[in-house]
Parts: sequence; structure tokens; C-alpha cells
Amino acid sequence: MPLRRYPRQFRQLVTYALAGGLTAVAHYAVLIALVEGAQLDPVPATLAGFVVGALVSYTLNRWMTFDATRSHAEAGWRFALIAAGGFVLTGLLMHLFVSRLGLPYLPMQLVTTGIVMVFSFLGHKFFSFADRTA
Repeated sequence: MPLRRYPRQFRQLVTYALAGGLTAVAHYAVLIALVEGAQLDPVPATLAGFVVGALVSYTLNRWMTFDATRSHAEAGWRFALIAAGGFVLTGLLMHLFVSRLGLPYLPMQLVTTGIVMVFSFLGHKFFSFADRTA
């Protein structure tokens, strides 16, 4: 059944979750490769993964999730601002969980991802890709 039959908010949530899943795969692939393969500390590794994930996220969410009416130039800086907030939030949470509390990095990345996902969805919906006429 095509998603077009469902209310706009539901479609946005479903496509955001799909884009988020693909974003998370990119982020976690970089994170795990850097921690397990390159023996890098989890905090800088997750921030590198975040940057890769942000590029995937922008592309997929502009294309699939939000009815982007802003140009790339206008939406891009807005997206970057929200992404910067997510980057800082990711760094702070992972530093707290892993470096300060000594918790395992992958489960704590899952917790961090959930928190940052809510922050990012709201920021992108109402700021990055918001309809200029609304």
C-alpha cells in the first residue's frame, strides 16, 4: 500500500525512520571500524561517524521526508546548524557515558542516537526544511 494514502505526518515519520536507519548504518559502520579496526577512542570515532551520517541524512531527508521548499543554499546552512547541535549533543553524551561513567560504547551509542534523533527530527522539521509559507 503506497504511503501517499496515509496522513502527511505519518508519512514523514515513516520516511524519517527509514532515512534514520540508513543514516545510522553509515554512522555505526564508521564508528565500529574506527574503534575496532583503528583502535580509536569511541568519542572521536562516533563524531567521525556522525559527520558521515549527517551527509547521508541531509540527502535522504531532503529527498524523501520533508517537502523541502527551500533551496540547497538556504536549507543547507539550516541543516548544518541543527547537525552541529546534534554533533555537540552526541559528543557530550558519549563523553559522559563512555569516558566518565565507563559504560560500553555501542549500547551508549544506541541511547545517544535515540536522544539525538528526536532533537534532529524536530529541528529539521521546523527549521531546516520548514515550509517558508507556513
